[in-house]
Amino acid sequence: MRIAIIGGHGKIALELHPLLSRAGHEVDAIIRNPDQQADIAELGATPVVADVQSLSTEELTELLRGHDVVLWSAGAGGGDPERTFAVDRDAAIRTMDAASAAGVARYLIVSYLGATTDHGVPEDNPFFAYAEAKAAADEHLRGTDLAWTIVAPGALSLEAPTGHLLVVGYGPDDTDRDPSVVGESQVSRADVARVLAAVVERDDLGGVMIEFVNGPTPIAEALDAAAQR
Repeated sequence: MRIAIIGGHGKIALELHPLLSRAGHEVDAIIRNPDQQADIAELGATPVVADVQSLSTEELTELLRGHDVVLWSAGAGGGDPERTFAVDRDAAIRTMDAASAAGVARYLIVSYLGATTDHGVPEDNPFFAYAEAKAAADEHLRGTDLAWTIVAPGALSLEAPTGHLLVVGYGPDDTDRDPSVVGESQVSRADVARVLAAVVERDDLGGVMIEFVNGPTPIAEALDAAAQR
């Protein structure tokens, strides 16, 4: 498959590139900084320099045309609410519309455990803009005609991968969702990359949100359960 990864120099993406490359996929890593091209190439992906924040939907459509999967793993990095909304909400939504217009079949997005339009974060909390932006992007994705999957990990760590998860729930409407885990437990970025690499191979995970942290269940087994939702 030909896969476009938006946010191609992020910590999760840098773990993901070699996994996808070794699996035989053609990976285009979309990055804003041309100085990062060598890092991308060393990991088996093709660097594509493009600033998704400034590109129109029409320009993004051409950028994404010909791909089988689009994976959003970008982010403004917090701090500036205006840029957070511009990247995590507005640019993300444009890439969804562009992917649909370009005939891309599947769209994967990295969200976070607890993402919902009813997030309850106070407006004076520094996390508010991010919570609002991610909830809006996820909600827009659900309304598209794309075969979408929302990958929603808990707090991210730099620990070594375990290959095992605890699935907390399948989105805010999941009545079995365990709210006690939200915001408390962690998952390594390397394991998030492994989840994404596995989800890419699974056509049966369209229309599914998976909220998870590190835990006892092998990734493949956890995704099998998610596919039954």
